[in-house]
Order: sequence, then C-alpha cells, then structure tokens
Amino acid sequence: MISVGDALAKILARARPLGPETVAIADAAGRVLAAPLVAALDNPPFDASAMDGFALRAAEATAGARLELAGLAQAGAPFAGEIGPARCVRIFTGAPVPHGADAVVMQEMTEPAGDAVTITADAAVGQNIRPRGNDFSAGDELLPAGAALTPQALALAAASAASLQVARRPTVALISTGDELVAPGRTPGPSQIVASNALALNSLLAPFAAVTDRGIVGDDEAALGAAVSAALGSADILITIGGASVGDRDLVPAILDGAGVALDFRRVAMRPGKPLMFGIRGDTLVFGLPGNPVSALVTAVVMVLPAVKAMLGLPDPAGGRLRAPLAAAIPANGPRRHFLRGRLEPDPDGTWRAHPFSQTDSAHLSSLARANALIVQPEDDPGRIEGDLVEVIGLPAF
Repeated sequence: MISVGDALAKILARARPLGPETVAIADAAGRVLAAPLVAALDNPPFDASAMDGFALRAAEATAGARLELAGLAQAGAPFAGEIGPARCVRIFTGAPVPHGADAVVMQEMTEPAGDAVTITADAAVGQNIRPRGNDFSAGDELLPAGAALTPQALALAAASAASLQVARRPTVALISTGDELVAPGRTPGPSQIVASNALALNSLLAPFAAVTDRGIVGDDEAALGAAVSAALGSADILITIGGASVGDRDLVPAILDGAGVALDFRRVAMRPGKPLMFGIRGDTLVFGLPGNPVSALVTAVVMVLPAVKAMLGLPDPAGGRLRAPLAAAIPANGPRRHFLRGRLEPDPDGTWRAHPFSQTDSAHLSSLARANALIVQPEDDPGRIEGDLVEVIGLPAF
C-alpha cells in the first residue's frame, strides 16, 4: 500500500500537458493559457480623460481663471485641433485629451457660463489623465502560460487579442461497473442501487475536461474488457468506478492488466478510498476508483482532479488548500490519511472554522451532499482539539 503523497507524486509525474490549440476569445472562458499572452498595443492607446470636466493647460488653471470654451471631446469623438492659450475643451471620461492640454479639471471644480468657464481650484500637470500605456504597453506580458482564463483574465485578454492559444482539454471516459447498478431515473430491482458516481465525477471534472459517460457495464469479463479497450483507444484519461477491491466479482484489476495497463499502484493509505488503482497504457492515464460514492468522489478530488489540472499546464495542480481552526475535536487517526467530510463556516466574528462531521460511512450520500470541504487528518494523528489548525480542501460550490 502506497502513501497519499507518493501516490500523488506518481500521478503528477505521468500527467503531462497535452499541447496547445487556438480558440476565439469568445470561446476561451474557463480555459488555460498554453503560452504567455503578450500585448499587441498600448492601453489606453492615447492619453485619456479619467473624469468628466474640462481639458486645459495646467499653468493657466488657477483658481479664478476664466477660459474660453473651444469645443467638445467625447469617447469615440475627439476634439480636432490643438488647445490654444486661455482656452479649454469640454471633455468626458474616456475621451482623448486634446493636443496642447496637460490636465483635466473635473466639472465640480468649475463654473461654466455660456462660452466660457471659470476655474475654482488650481490644477496640476497630469491631473485626471490616464497616460497612454498606463495599464499596459505593446510587448508587455499580460498573462503567463498556465493562467486560468477567469472572467477578470478574459477582460484583460480581450483588450489585446481576438484569439488565444490555450491548453487542449483532456478527454475523460467514465465507466461504471457492477450488476447491482441501475441508471438514475430507473427503479432498482432487488439488490440493486442507483448509480450516482458518474454524475458526481462528471460535474467535478467537466469545468476542466471533456467528459464522456460510457454508462454501466455489468460484472461480465468480456463486456467490461471491450468497454475498457474502446475507452483506452479514445480518451486521455480512463476512469473505472467500482470493482477495484479484491473480491471474486471485482474484475477491474484483471481487466486492466489484460488490456495492457501498467499499474503503478493498487491501494493507497487513505480513507475513504484505499482500493484506488492508477496506471498508464500508452499516453492514457487510467484510474480505478472504488465504488462507494464518498470514496469515489474523495479519490477524484484528491488524485484525479490534480492530474487533470496538470495536463492543462496549471501551476501547483494539487494546491488550493487552506488552513482553518477546528470547530470541534476529532479523534485519533490510524495509519491511513483521513479525509473527513465537513463544512467551512464563518463564526459571528467572521473567523472561518472547519466543522467536522462524525459520519464516516463511505456510502453515506446525505452527509456528502452537506459537506463543502474535506478536513485532512494526517496518518497516525493523535487527535485534535477544538481550535487546532487543520488542512482543508474545498469542495466545489455552485
């Protein structure tokens, strides 16, 4: 049995970026840059007014000065010509600053009267002006390779590019196994249960990968072998769910071996999720997840999701963990790292605390649904008291 740290290291060593593809910026939301984004132009592309007011020469803008109004400058409709002595231009936010002007006095500091304006406060050179290139200049690196294209990153990228070079998203095939499973929406027969794991894993991975649910395959060696072989030939990642333990009807290890999958490990010192397999065939990563729903989702969060992120070229694919004080004590742990279900919630004083659940049954769906975090308890931990700092992994939240 391998440790959690060693298992994750083996997985990430195999998870390589898949290479770039170019997409229109309108289709780039949620993608990951495969190459640095370099600015093609200056932003702003001209000296721009940061206020509604009057563009003028700062040396002439002293309290009580009266300037002649020479015209109007609006965003998209600049003032033509140059501002002469003792003159000013009515200007609106975002408009180019006219030639000859070196300051903008906001309208609240003026007293317009017909074709003239009286200045009520002294102005300084550069006042209320966004200089050309103040945000970025042509040739600047705007975003590094590996940057996630969040809404705020896309706003920056759109100011300079119509298309982006992004990492290809891995394709993921899900196969649920077991005669006891029926698809959601069907009535289970005697000794059957509804299969929920594929839906949960699809939801977890879909923001980062192209996921295909290949359905449920019963405990039949030929059918399962055919399904695994087909998936291995068409996906970057194959995930089997269930049949990963050592019972007579746990067929997946032998099927993977027969399909030429070289397994790096078969069990991990974690709970839930000990019967977790990982290996490769060619360029395809293969995960054999346990069938209990809590075990399946926890192993996917801890092991599969970092692999997907690594294949996208994201830096620190296993990162994003927090530390928070416990809201209640947790008992001693054994030799396997424990990922407890829990909730991160704020106290009235605003302090976020980790509330552990006492429920540890790996088939208990209602406690899984209430959890928004996994509390990480190290191997052979002697137990923790309320207030102790613990590592926390956030679970996806809508």
